[in-house]
Amino acid sequence: MAKDNEICPMLTQREKDFVRYWEANRLRRKKVVRQFLIGIPVGLLFVVPIAINFSSGWDRRAEMEANGSDFNPMVLFVALLLIVGFTAIFYQRHRWDQYEQRYQELRYQLQKEEEEAAGSARKPQNDPPPSSKNE
Repeated sequence: MAKDNEICPMLTQREKDFVRYWEANRLRRKKVVRQFLIGIPVGLLFVVPIAINFSSGWDRRAEMEANGSDFNPMVLFVALLLIVGFTAIFYQRHRWDQYEQRYQELRYQLQKEEEEAAGSARKPQNDPPPSSKNE
C-alpha cells in the first residue's frame, strides 16, 4: 500500500509562496472594479478586431448599412463597451475561481502535512509493536 507522502508529496516552495500570496490578496482580487480594470486588455482583444473590421470597409453590405440613415454610431460604441466590460469581468472571475480552487487544494495538502508531522511527533518511534497474545 502506498504511503500518503507518495500520493500527496510535500508542497514546493513555489506552492507555499502562492498560498501566502493568495491569503494576502484573495479578497482584494475578488472586487469587481479591480477585476474590470485588470481585465480590460482581454476585452480589448475582442473589440479591437471588431472595430478594425468595421472601419476597413471590406464588406460592402455592412458599409452600406453603416452609411445609411438608420445607423447610430452610439449604439455600436455602447455595444463595444459592453463587450469589453463583460469579457474583462468574466475573464478575471474565471481566473479568480481557478486560483481559489488551487489555493483550497494546496491548503488541504498543507493541513494534511501538518497533521502527519504532528502525528509522527507524538508517536514514539522505537517502541515495539503491541503484542497480540491473549493472556
